Amino acid sequence: MTTYLRPALSLVVLMTVITGALYPLAVTAVAQVAFPTQANGSLIHDEQGQVRGSALIAQPFTGDGWFHPRPSAAAYATVASGASNLAPSNPALAERVKADAGMLYRAELGPVPQALLTTSASGLDPHLSLQALAYQIPRVAAARKLPVERLQGLIEEATLQPLIGPPVVNVLALNQALEQLTRCADHRNCEG
Repeated sequence: MTTYLRPALSLVVLMTVITGALYPLAVTAVAQVAFPTQANGSLIHDEQGQVRGSALIAQPFTGDGWFHPRPSAAAYATVASGASNLAPSNPALAERVKADAGMLYRAELGPVPQALLTTSASGLDPHLSLQALAYQIPRVAAARKLPVERLQGLIEEATLQPLIGPPVVNVLALNQALEQLTRCADHRNCEG
Protein backbone atom coordinates (compact mmCIF):
# COMPACT_ATOMS: atom_id res chain seq x y z
CA MET A 1 0.00 0.00 0.00
CA THR A 2 2.84 2.44 0.79
CA THR A 3 4.24 1.82 -2.67
CA TYR A 4 1.14 3.59 -4.07
CA LEU A 5 0.44 6.07 -1.30
CA ARG A 6 3.92 7.56 -0.90
CA PRO A 7 4.39 8.56 -4.57
CA ALA A 8 0.84 9.98 -4.69
CA LEU A 9 1.36 12.10 -1.55
CA SER A 10 4.79 13.21 -2.79
CA LEU A 11 3.24 14.31 -6.08
CA VAL A 12 0.46 16.22 -4.26
CA VAL A 13 3.02 18.02 -2.08
CA LEU A 14 5.28 18.78 -5.05
CA MET A 15 2.42 20.13 -7.19
CA THR A 16 1.11 22.17 -4.26
CA VAL A 17 4.51 23.81 -3.83
CA ILE A 18 4.87 24.45 -7.57
CA THR A 19 1.36 25.66 -8.35
CA GLY A 20 0.52 27.14 -4.95
CA ALA A 21 3.76 28.94 -4.14
CA LEU A 22 6.49 28.99 -6.80
CA TYR A 23 4.33 29.83 -9.82
CA PRO A 24 2.38 32.67 -8.11
CA LEU A 25 5.63 34.13 -6.75
CA ALA A 26 7.24 33.98 -10.20
CA VAL A 27 4.25 35.65 -11.88
CA THR A 28 4.17 38.36 -9.19
CA ALA A 29 7.91 39.00 -9.56
CA VAL A 30 7.70 39.29 -13.34
CA ALA A 31 4.67 41.59 -13.11
CA GLN A 32 6.38 43.85 -10.54
CA VAL A 33 9.49 44.15 -12.72
CA ALA A 34 7.87 44.41 -16.16
CA PHE A 35 4.59 46.20 -15.35
CA PRO A 36 4.81 47.76 -11.86
CA THR A 37 2.05 50.37 -12.38
CA GLN A 38 -0.46 47.86 -13.71
CA ALA A 39 0.52 45.18 -11.19
CA ASN A 40 -0.25 47.60 -8.37
CA GLY A 41 -3.70 48.65 -9.61
CA SER A 42 -2.92 51.50 -12.05
CA LEU A 43 -3.34 53.99 -9.21
CA ILE A 44 -3.66 57.72 -9.87
CA HIS A 45 -1.99 60.05 -7.35
CA ASP A 46 -2.44 63.77 -6.75
CA GLU A 47 0.37 66.32 -6.41
CA GLN A 48 0.83 65.40 -2.73
CA GLY A 49 1.20 61.71 -3.58
CA GLN A 50 -2.20 60.73 -2.18
CA VAL A 51 -4.04 57.98 -4.04
CA ARG A 52 -7.15 59.41 -5.70
CA GLY A 53 -8.33 56.27 -7.47
CA SER A 54 -7.47 53.82 -10.19
CA ALA A 55 -7.24 54.48 -13.91
CA LEU A 56 -9.16 51.21 -14.37
CA ILE A 57 -12.19 51.85 -12.15
CA ALA A 58 -14.75 54.64 -12.37
CA GLN A 59 -15.75 56.56 -9.30
CA PRO A 60 -18.66 58.88 -8.72
CA PHE A 61 -18.35 62.63 -9.06
CA THR A 62 -21.23 64.83 -8.01
CA GLY A 63 -21.76 68.54 -8.30
CA ASP A 64 -21.83 70.85 -11.28
CA GLY A 65 -18.09 71.57 -11.13
CA TRP A 66 -17.05 68.05 -12.12
CA PHE A 67 -17.29 65.90 -15.20
CA HIS A 68 -19.54 62.97 -14.33
CA PRO A 69 -18.79 59.38 -15.40
CA ARG A 70 -21.21 56.88 -16.90
CA PRO A 71 -23.94 55.66 -14.58
CA SER A 72 -23.11 52.49 -12.64
CA ALA A 73 -25.53 49.66 -11.95
CA ALA A 74 -23.31 48.71 -8.99
CA ALA A 75 -22.95 52.20 -7.49
CA TYR A 76 -19.24 52.10 -8.49
CA ALA A 77 -18.57 49.27 -6.02
CA THR A 78 -16.05 46.73 -7.27
CA VAL A 79 -17.49 43.88 -5.21
CA ALA A 80 -20.90 44.13 -6.86
CA SER A 81 -19.69 45.17 -10.29
CA GLY A 82 -21.81 44.20 -13.22
CA ALA A 83 -24.62 45.26 -15.44
CA SER A 84 -28.18 45.73 -14.24
CA ASN A 85 -29.23 42.71 -16.36
CA LEU A 86 -32.30 44.62 -17.48
CA ALA A 87 -33.21 43.79 -21.06
CA PRO A 88 -33.71 46.65 -23.52
CA SER A 89 -37.40 45.77 -23.50
CA ASN A 90 -37.66 46.01 -19.69
CA PRO A 91 -39.90 48.92 -18.61
CA ALA A 92 -37.74 49.57 -15.52
CA LEU A 93 -34.69 50.27 -17.71
CA ALA A 94 -36.71 52.53 -19.99
CA GLU A 95 -38.05 54.46 -16.98
CA ARG A 96 -34.57 54.92 -15.47
CA VAL A 97 -33.08 56.11 -18.75
CA LYS A 98 -36.03 58.46 -19.34
CA ALA A 99 -35.68 59.92 -15.82
CA ASP A 100 -31.91 60.38 -16.21
CA ALA A 101 -32.37 61.96 -19.64
CA GLY A 102 -34.93 64.35 -18.16
CA MET A 103 -32.49 65.47 -15.47
CA LEU A 104 -29.57 65.92 -17.88
CA TYR A 105 -31.38 67.35 -20.91
CA ARG A 106 -30.56 70.89 -21.99
CA ALA A 107 -32.46 72.16 -25.04
CA GLU A 108 -29.48 74.19 -26.28
CA LEU A 109 -27.28 71.06 -26.27
CA GLY A 110 -29.67 68.66 -27.96
CA PRO A 111 -30.18 65.01 -27.06
CA VAL A 112 -28.26 63.57 -24.10
CA PRO A 113 -25.43 61.27 -25.29
CA GLN A 114 -26.11 57.59 -24.74
CA ALA A 115 -22.95 57.14 -22.63
CA LEU A 116 -24.43 59.44 -19.98
CA LEU A 117 -27.61 57.36 -19.78
CA THR A 118 -26.46 53.74 -20.02
CA THR A 119 -24.16 51.71 -17.81
CA SER A 120 -21.19 49.76 -19.09
CA ALA A 121 -21.12 45.97 -18.81
CA SER A 122 -18.98 46.09 -15.66
CA GLY A 123 -20.57 49.22 -14.24
CA LEU A 124 -17.05 50.50 -13.61
CA ASP A 125 -15.88 51.83 -16.98
CA PRO A 126 -13.64 54.83 -16.19
CA HIS A 127 -13.76 56.29 -19.71
CA LEU A 128 -16.24 58.53 -21.47
CA SER A 129 -16.67 59.44 -25.11
CA LEU A 130 -15.75 62.91 -26.33
CA GLN A 131 -19.42 63.55 -27.13
CA ALA A 132 -20.49 62.76 -23.54
CA LEU A 133 -17.82 65.09 -22.15
CA ALA A 134 -18.66 67.88 -24.61
CA TYR A 135 -22.26 67.72 -23.39
CA GLN A 136 -21.05 68.47 -19.85
CA ILE A 137 -18.73 71.37 -20.74
CA PRO A 138 -21.28 74.22 -20.34
CA ARG A 139 -22.27 73.00 -16.85
CA VAL A 140 -18.67 72.60 -15.66
CA ALA A 141 -17.56 75.89 -17.24
CA ALA A 142 -20.36 77.80 -15.51
CA ALA A 143 -19.70 76.18 -12.12
CA ARG A 144 -15.94 76.73 -12.29
CA LYS A 145 -16.13 80.10 -14.06
CA LEU A 146 -13.76 78.88 -16.76
CA PRO A 147 -13.91 79.54 -20.50
CA VAL A 148 -15.46 76.76 -22.57
CA GLU A 149 -12.43 76.79 -24.87
CA ARG A 150 -10.10 76.00 -21.95
CA LEU A 151 -12.19 72.98 -20.97
CA GLN A 152 -12.23 71.80 -24.58
CA GLY A 153 -8.44 72.04 -24.57
CA LEU A 154 -8.26 70.11 -21.31
CA ILE A 155 -10.35 67.33 -22.83
CA GLU A 156 -8.14 67.26 -25.93
CA GLU A 157 -5.04 66.94 -23.74
CA ALA A 158 -6.59 64.02 -21.82
CA THR A 159 -7.90 62.17 -24.89
CA LEU A 160 -6.71 58.59 -25.34
CA GLN A 161 -6.90 56.68 -28.61
CA PRO A 162 -7.37 52.94 -27.95
CA LEU A 163 -6.21 50.39 -30.52
CA ILE A 164 -9.84 49.66 -31.35
CA GLY A 165 -12.74 52.05 -31.01
CA PRO A 166 -13.29 55.79 -30.76
CA PRO A 167 -11.21 58.19 -28.65
CA VAL A 168 -12.05 58.27 -24.93
CA VAL A 169 -11.07 60.20 -21.81
CA ASN A 170 -10.46 58.85 -18.31
CA VAL A 171 -12.88 60.87 -16.16
CA LEU A 172 -10.77 60.69 -12.97
CA ALA A 173 -7.64 61.92 -14.76
CA LEU A 174 -9.67 64.69 -16.44
CA ASN A 175 -11.15 65.82 -13.13
CA GLN A 176 -7.69 65.87 -11.56
CA ALA A 177 -6.45 68.09 -14.40
CA LEU A 178 -9.55 70.24 -13.93
CA GLU A 179 -8.78 70.67 -10.24
CA GLN A 180 -5.18 71.63 -11.05
CA LEU A 181 -6.42 74.12 -13.66
CA THR A 182 -8.83 75.67 -11.16
CA ARG A 183 -6.06 76.02 -8.57
CA CYS A 184 -3.87 77.72 -11.18
CA ALA A 185 -6.72 80.01 -12.21
CA ASP A 186 -7.21 80.98 -8.55
CA HIS A 187 -3.41 81.50 -8.22
CA ARG A 188 -3.05 79.11 -5.30
CA ASN A 189 -0.67 76.18 -5.22
CA CYS A 190 0.10 76.55 -8.92
CA GLU A 191 3.42 75.29 -10.20
CA GLY A 192 4.96 76.16 -13.54
